[in-house]
Amino acid sequence: MSQFSGKYLGGLRLELKHEQSGTIIETDAPTDNNGKGEKFSPTDLASVALPACILTIMGIVAERDGIDLSSVSFSSEKHMAEDSPRRIAKICVDFKMPASLTKDQRNKLERAAQTCPVHYSLHPDIKKEVNFNYET
Repeated sequence: MSQFSGKYLGGLRLELKHEQSGTIIETDAPTDNNGKGEKFSPTDLASVALPACILTIMGIVAERDGIDLSSVSFSSEKHMAEDSPRRIAKICVDFKMPASLTKDQRNKLERAAQTCPVHYSLHPDIKKEVNFNYET
């Protein structure tokens, strides 16, 4: 079990606290929903949770099997639905992976990525496009 707390700061900003570590983050409403867009919005957090979770799961496998993922990075995009209700419609993720990974390592990591708990937790109507690009 994880515990969190939060409070409203005004101006569509919130302060969120991870109770175990004491880490604090702030959110802001996006510019297309009356906010300033100066910080992650709640839907941004939900969207970036997907690649963060995938990379964490791949990291667990990599550490267990001695695979170096220190150069792995990702970019992602959140697409909101154009109709009501306001919701995330699609999350696109591109991982930059080392070209030096063997076919077996690539398969193992990509299979592990498919077990991401956030993927299973997001509503099935949210399209998830995840790409692995192997680069030098």
